[in-house]
Amino acid sequence: MEQKDVIVNRVSNSGLVSLDLEDFLDKRERVIFDVKDNLYQGLILKEKDFRAFIKQHDWEQYKDKNVGLTCSVDAIVPTWAYMLLTSKLAPYANLVAFGDENALEEALVNQVLNQVDFSEFEGAKVVIKGCADLKAPEYMFVETTRRLRPYAASIMYGEPCSTVPIYKKPRQLK
Repeated sequence: MEQKDVIVNRVSNSGLVSLDLEDFLDKRERVIFDVKDNLYQGLILKEKDFRAFIKQHDWEQYKDKNVGLTCSVDAIVPTWAYMLLTSKLAPYANLVAFGDENALEEALVNQVLNQVDFSEFEGAKVVIKGCADLKAPEYMFVETTRRLRPYAASIMYGEPCSTVPIYKKPRQLK
């Protein structure tokens, strides 16, 4: 009996570590709280009116949501207004961040990546998956690469069977 060529799965034998950023995405609802709705004549925030709004507003509706605080119009909004909103939202929301949708996404990415011990990837060949059902924001790819670089032997983008080289740690001379 003649031995046929054995198909070898080189990907599984390569020692590549696949990192799917989709696994890190916070899937909870995102809400943008726009202060413009509380402005007097669309220009300024009146403390007395704003405090009355703060007292009567239903903060429970933000339970377990990710909230971005912004003002989408050119107006005078004192810093304390965002601080007051944060103090009311904090007991309910998962995360409160200052800014628009992009700033909220960056804050969510940082929150989750701050919990990852990237030293676990010391010397690893890491593939950051590029094709996913959910789209991770570009910021997440950039920040993950920045945090991985001091540890990983190499960083690639794509799928283990087809990668784009991103970084390779230089060999140290002995």
